[in-house]
Amino acid sequence: MITLRPAGERGHADHGWLDTRHSFSFANYYDPEHMGYGPLRVINEDRVAGGGGFPPHPHRDMEILTYVLEGALEHRDSMGNGSVIRPGEVQRMSAGTGVVHSEMNPSAEDSVHLLQIWILPERAGLRPSYEQRAFDLSGGGLTLLASREAREGSVAIHRDVDLYAARLGPGGAVGHSFAPGRIGWLQVARGNVDLDGKRLEAGDGAAIADLAEVKLAADEAGAELLLFDMAA
Repeated sequence: MITLRPAGERGHADHGWLDTRHSFSFANYYDPEHMGYGPLRVINEDRVAGGGGFPPHPHRDMEILTYVLEGALEHRDSMGNGSVIRPGEVQRMSAGTGVVHSEMNPSAEDSVHLLQIWILPERAGLRPSYEQRAFDLSGGGLTLLASREAREGSVAIHRDVDLYAARLGPGGAVGHSFAPGRIGWLQVARGNVDLDGKRLEAGDGAAIADLAEVKLAADEAGAELLLFDMAA
């Protein structure tokens, strides 16, 4: 079963320096029909204007992944980490017992476009930790970005969730198989994607359940997507 989550139906807020869209309930956007999917709690698509950003703020008991599409995002936290995240890189922060961090656009002029993802950890009270890695998505297939066991050079998350990304060229296609009892979520970052005969555009999402495999295909413009494979 595939259940679409159209981009235009997401929550939306425009703060001037931040234009943000929420696939699931977040901040002032509340929709009891969209509180998350499995262990996936948040997918926010953020555009932060030049010089803007999130000043220091706390988190706890959440696995937070940041995926930059365009521009750069500067991160600093109470664990002593400081870095700049760019396209092709993934940052993982396990908030655990508590961490304070800031996320700022280091450019005074250029905006940054990113996806921030929150995943519920397998248990509360974990030790806070941080990780950032670069990935080569030029091959056109699915690349594992995050997993519980840090397989294939992915970042480690404290949940049975595999997060893949793909940049499909014009007409490119890829398939994925789900083990019994697992669910999926597709998030289209850029371009248009055909998911088993259903057309998704940039910003659209789709919940996947009770399917052994899916086929994903881009149109003539190509596409970039994230695919979650999760224990239900």
